[in-house]
Amino acid sequence: MSTYQIIIAILGGLFAGGINTLAGSGSVITLSVLTEVLGLPPNVANGSNRLGVAAQSITSSITFYKKGLLKIGSAKNLITFTIIGALIGIYTATQISNEGFRHVFKFLLILLLFIILLKPSKWLHQDVQPANLPLYFSIPLYLALGFYGGFIQMGMGVFFLAVSVLVAKYQMIQANALKLLVTAVYSIPAILYFHFQGMIDWKLGGIVALGQILGGWLTAKFIAGSPKANLIAHRVLVIAVLAAIIKVFVFN
Repeated sequence: MSTYQIIIAILGGLFAGGINTLAGSGSVITLSVLTEVLGLPPNVANGSNRLGVAAQSITSSITFYKKGLLKIGSAKNLITFTIIGALIGIYTATQISNEGFRHVFKFLLILLLFIILLKPSKWLHQDVQPANLPLYFSIPLYLALGFYGGFIQMGMGVFFLAVSVLVAKYQMIQANALKLLVTAVYSIPAILYFHFQGMIDWKLGGIVALGQILGGWLTAKFIAGSPKANLIAHRVLVIAVLAAIIKVFVFN
């Protein structure tokens, strides 16, 4: 591996870590780096990518928690349901193909982009308290979100944000903190699965993960102290969704 490849891998991880901390779909960058720059086959790149996702999510979650933006107690139900759904999704992914769902994902992204752009004020609320969703509504909603994340992973972050901000009424920065915690937890069994399937390159995945850890930590540290945190997160979310749409429709 050349010095050039190492630099690109770390920089790609750095940008992806920042994007994942504020929105999601940073894997558009890291998967491209792992396949196009580092030469991994797609299935190994998919498994190796989970190293950075987990490491960056853990780092950013800790930073948000220290800044008082990750309130686990009030969100323990949605955290629990999402993780349970993700574990079911991970198991299901080992049994059947998810290619059909990946096709649907493309059009869900377009729908989500319209939702994000239609009423930005709904994403930028600051004073509204999180809604106390009834269990009969929150359980299937967050189980479904978790299942999607475990089964496919692509775009889970932006869908989690949409539900948590627009339905559960969390501020964007708080929803991001919850998203990162949930992703960190369910990424661990995903890594174990991919490892035992021989689908993780720990060296190359680890190099990209180093960049993601740094990017996630720097972004979480900056955004936690910014009075415009929700606005910045919203703008990054728009860019991330647009990039994901271009990737899946043009370059897939």
